[in-house]
Parts: sequence; structure tokens; C-alpha cells
Amino acid sequence: MFQTTFEIFCRGYLAGMCENERAAIVVRGLHKDFTLPQSRNSSFQQSVINIAKKGKKLTQRVLDDISFEVNKGDFFGIVGKNGSGKSTLLKLIAGVYHPTKGHIKIHGSLTPFIELGVGFNPELSGRDNVYLNGVLLGFDRKQINDMYDEIVSFAELGPFMSQKLKNYSSGMQVRLAFSIVIKAKNDILIFDEVLAVGDEAFQRKCFDIFERYKAAGQTVVLVTHDMETVRKFCNRALLIDKGRIAKIGSPGEVADLYSMLNQNFTNREIESRNRKTVKGNAVIKHMACLDSEGNESGVFKVLSTLRFVLDFDDDKNLEAFAINLFKQSGEHITGFRVTLDAIHESRRNGSIVSDIPIKLAVGKYRFVIQKLADNNKPLGALVDGPEFLVVSDTRRGLPDWSGLIDIERSIYTRKNQEGYIQADG
Repeated sequence: MFQTTFEIFCRGYLAGMCENERAAIVVRGLHKDFTLPQSRNSSFQQSVINIAKKGKKLTQRVLDDISFEVNKGDFFGIVGKNGSGKSTLLKLIAGVYHPTKGHIKIHGSLTPFIELGVGFNPELSGRDNVYLNGVLLGFDRKQINDMYDEIVSFAELGPFMSQKLKNYSSGMQVRLAFSIVIKAKNDILIFDEVLAVGDEAFQRKCFDIFERYKAAGQTVVLVTHDMETVRKFCNRALLIDKGRIAKIGSPGEVADLYSMLNQNFTNREIESRNRKTVKGNAVIKHMACLDSEGNESGVFKVLSTLRFVLDFDDDKNLEAFAINLFKQSGEHITGFRVTLDAIHESRRNGSIVSDIPIKLAVGKYRFVIQKLADNNKPLGALVDGPEFLVVSDTRRGLPDWSGLIDIERSIYTRKNQEGYIQADG
């Protein structure tokens, strides 16, 4: 007994000696199983039968041998498809669940924002819930009084604070909860899909807060489906797939692998939608994005070439098409105008074919088409064109540019007083 206890002590001591001193969160050999009920007690007789069958259980393993570390000052992203185990992992870190096997060590105080409405009382007013959540976060009444106006202002809920929380929309609730949580001064902050609920203006506020956290070296764990957010804010990321770690590494590598894991589904989804975009349009018959082999595709690698094809019937008033490219988040990336006289003489029908180099940031894009009459006068509404997804080409490595698009550029160097001379690169 003594020897066993001594061995356990030695193993624990050595593990502590080897542990990363910069670690804020240490997860080792984590497993989480849930026991699923096999029958319902709909009657007394059924209850007796179920007791007799008590030994028969179905166990679902949600997390399988998860190990990783989050260092102090990391902005750490956790990504994965729905049902992969992300939220379960966060609840284990936050202490909501206990692991079936393995252990978690937290070095510092932790504030979890892992589920909308946790800690809220729907029968209390918004004001009362601010004070309730403030107390749960460790603030005293004076501290909450001092920050109350700022919380309400950030949430933009001033006129609604006397209303019961049950009358709030889900977006209003998450704005209020987030506004309270960001006041926490704890060492580690955890956010689960905080951007999934809320309008564009609120998301911009979240981004501003994230920028502040990143600059201040705040330790943040963020679960999100938005790969652009992962690339922009995270310095490290983890991808969970079917309860196991598929990748731990740089945000770009993890985001790219996430996109590739979703490629088949995304491609089918995009192609299905693309086939429906021109339904009922009297002029545009078909639009498509083609890969280098001439096949319709919804996924293209950075620096590859996309062939955009638009087939149309003529209209006596139609003079040109305006072809625009938008990012899914709404930014207008670029656009160009194609005059019908420039592509064929008969003007009875035809096709527009354009080869477009994918010098675009990773993400989702959409063509938006407008028919134009003489003097660029629009004919009817904009037509949603095909969508496509841009992913990295890991064989090429990172491109030598950043941002949304690659622009044509010339680099010069000065030599004595003779003016500028173009550089080799």
C-alpha cells in the first residue's frame, strides 16, 4: 500500500516538474462517455421491466484521448463540425462535466461563456440579471453599480432593462450576457459560439473586444465555425473530428483542414444551390464555376484558376452584364462589365467565359450579376450567381501576400541619385 502511494506521489511530482510552466490549461488523456437511456418509464409495469434490464446500457464516447495545452496569453481556437465534441470539451474545462478518464489542470481563474442563458433568471428583469451575474463573477454591489451603465451601453439595451428577461430575444440575451462577461478580470476567458447569435453591429463590437484581448495578452479559448475569425485572432488552434484531435497547430493549417473535411459537403451544397440560382430568369440560362479540367466545382485552391461561364438568351434591351464578386461576409471584392457587342455579332444568344486567377483570401465567395441596358442602366434586380469556396494549397505554402486579394505591384529600389530601379522580387 505504501509502495503504491509512493509511486503515485512520484509520478505526480515528476509530471509537475515536466509540465509547461507557461501553461494556462493542461488537458491530458481526456475521455468523456455518456450513458444513453434505452427505454422510457411510461407506466409502472414498464418501470419494473426496466429495472430488470438495468444491466443493459448503451455508452456513447464523445471525447476520446484528448491532450493539449493552452499557454498563458494564447488566443486559442477550437473548431469542428456540429457533434464533434467541442461544447462537451468546454464544459469539461469549465467544470460543468467531470471526465470519464484523464485530467484537466487550470492555472488561474476562469470565466466561461459557454451557453446562452446560463446564470440568467428569465423571471427577473434585465437589470436584476446584471446584478445576479455580476455576483456570480465575483463582483460586489459597488463594483456592479460602477460598471452598470457601461454594460447597458455596450449591450444597447437601455430601454429594455426593466423588462423580464423571458421577453428578450436570443440576440438580446447574448448581448447582455457578453457585456457582463467581458467585465470579468479572470486569467482565462472561454467563449462558445459567441458570434453565432447577434447582428453585424454586435459582431463588430465582439471583434473590437477580441482585438483588445489579443493586444493585452489575455488568455482566450474561442469555439467558432467562422474560419476567418480563427485566422484573424487566434495564434494557435485545435480541430476536433468525431471526438478525437485531428490537428493542433497554426490557425491557417487548422482552418484549411477544417475546410477540407467539409469539402465534400460544402461542394455538394454549393453546387446544389448554384443549379437553382437562375431558375425563372428569362435571360440568364446557366452560370457555373469550372475547374482546370472543365468540371463544375464549388471548391478552388488559392492561386488556381476558376473559369466563370454565363450562358444567356438575348434581350432587345440588354447591352451588357455587370459581373461582381462578393465575400460571404458582404464585402464587394471586385467587379467588371462585359458588353455584348464585344463578345459576338448576332447578339441573339451567347456565352461569357472568363478565366479568373484565385488570388483571393481563403473563404466563401459569390458572383452577383446585373443586366444592364444602354448607358449602364440596370435591367431588373441583381441575380445571385454561383458560390465557391477558396481553400489553401498546402503544397504551395503560404502566398507572398495577405488580406482579401492579391494586387498587381512593382517593387523598386533607389540607387544613388539616378532614380528608382525595379527590384528583382
